[in-house]
Formats: sequence, C-alpha cells, structure tokens
Amino acid sequence: MRVGEAMANRVVKSIVPTHTVLEGGGFKVRRPVAMGSLMSPFLLLDEMGPVDYGPREAIGAPSHPHRGFETVTYLLAGSMQHEDSAGNAGDLNPGDVQWMTAGRGIIHSELPHPDFYDAGGLLHGFQIWVNLPAKHKMMSPRYQEIPELDSPAVENEGVWARVIAGECMGVASTIDTVIPITLIHVKMGPNAVLRQKIDPDLNAMIYAFGGSVKVVNRLGVRSYPLPLAFGVKQQVNDGELALLSDGDLIELKCDKAAEFLILAGPEINEPIARYGPFVMNTREEIHQAILDYQNGTLA
Repeated sequence: MRVGEAMANRVVKSIVPTHTVLEGGGFKVRRPVAMGSLMSPFLLLDEMGPVDYGPREAIGAPSHPHRGFETVTYLLAGSMQHEDSAGNAGDLNPGDVQWMTAGRGIIHSELPHPDFYDAGGLLHGFQIWVNLPAKHKMMSPRYQEIPELDSPAVENEGVWARVIAGECMGVASTIDTVIPITLIHVKMGPNAVLRQKIDPDLNAMIYAFGGSVKVVNRLGVRSYPLPLAFGVKQQVNDGELALLSDGDLIELKCDKAAEFLILAGPEINEPIARYGPFVMNTREEIHQAILDYQNGTLA
C-alpha cells in the first residue's frame, strides 16, 4: 500500500454453515461444511463442544499419526492430557494453546485429564489444521505449548483479544509459525468496534461461536467490488464461518456481545493430496506416509 492510500475494507464474500460430526473416540465437534477446500492454508476448523460430560463420560482422541501439516489446539473449558512420539507430554487447561508441527511425522494422543474424566464437566475448545508448503512438509516435528499466563491478551474499549498468532491492538503473539498466520480469539461487548489490520497477501475469515458480529464496509474507500457484495449478508452469526474479500483492514462491530475467531494465512497454491491424518502434495506421498506408519518409521 502506498503512503497516503486508503485502506481497503474486507467484507464477507460468502457464509459457510457448520454441521456436527463425531471425531476421535466419538466426541462431538461443530465443523464448517467442506472445510477441507475452503481457504488456504486452513484445512480444518473444529469447535470441540461445548459439551457437558458426566463423571467418566468424557472422551478424546487416542494415539493417531499426522504428517505434512500443523495442528493447533486451543482450550476454553475442561482439561486434557496430551502425549506424542517426540517425547512431549503435558496438560492442556482453559486458555492454553498447543501448536504442534507434525512435519515428517508424529504420533500423538489427546485425552481427558484423569481428574476431569472422573469428575466430569464442560469441555469446549478448538482444533485447527494448518497446511504446510511442500518445502516444509517433511521438516522435523516440533511442539509449542503456551499456557494461559504466557498467552498474550489485550483489552481496550469493550474488546478483549487473545493473540494466539499474529498481532492485535499492538500486542504480538509469542508463537513461532512456519508460515504467516493470524489467529485471534475476540470477545466484544455491546456497541464495541475492532479495526484489525491484515496483510493484503493473506486470506482471511471469521468464525463466530457466540452472538453475532457485523463486518463493516465503508463507502468511499477502495474495497471489494460492491456488485459482488450485494446479496451477501455482512453479519456473522453463531456457528457460521465468513470468508472475507481481499483488503488490508477488517472493521467489526456488534450490537450485543459477540465471541469469534479471526483467522488469516497465505494462499499456498499447491496440489493437496489428503488421506485422513496425512496431508501431502501427491498420492504417492500419501502412500509412502501410510507405509511409513505401518512399518514404524513415520515418527
């Protein structure tokens, strides 16, 4: 953007509904329909719960493999335990973030913490899959865990944000991402406004999981062509994923309280071959991943 040039407001170009599916050992997730091919670099966005488990009812995802992408787990309520083939293990509690880069291969499990399993309670959170470019798909696995106290958050004029990746209201994330990623958890009070800059080279979207948030398109600034925006609502309701137009600014406001995620990342623009927990570029690479897992050399 040249000096003196007005920012381009991003607007909603399409709304994707969600459906409920069973994952892992049978836990319920709310997932945008056809998420696997919607917007690079995100492969999957699962809202886990919210579900209220009774004692000894909670379930998770037993040991399973991954190759070629990253998984991001962000917990809002409940308690989980994780363990992987790289020797990492620990607990995941509300506000904690686990950013796992599977790279050439890792085997891990995510199960209810024994105390939570015995007592029961509310479980709520997200798991997001982030694709890796071909040159990084076989990188060494790595793991980053950011506990709530070390996860940067900011609050200003009715807007609260946890900056999982990227930057918001002058606060930057501590996560080291392989590719440029923005991932922000936002809570807005009635009549609050957030103006979030997004690099124009990144795709962007909003997932609402509480209330409704409006995407503002200000006339008089260069923006997504208005004829293409006609007929597309600019309000994102609970359980909807909004794919946004090009631009470098998202302006958001709500009449009542709202809660949502802002996500952005680059267009990788490479072939995707996907089979369950493996995401590569060719069917041959998928076949090799399966063979490596079967013969014990994946991780």
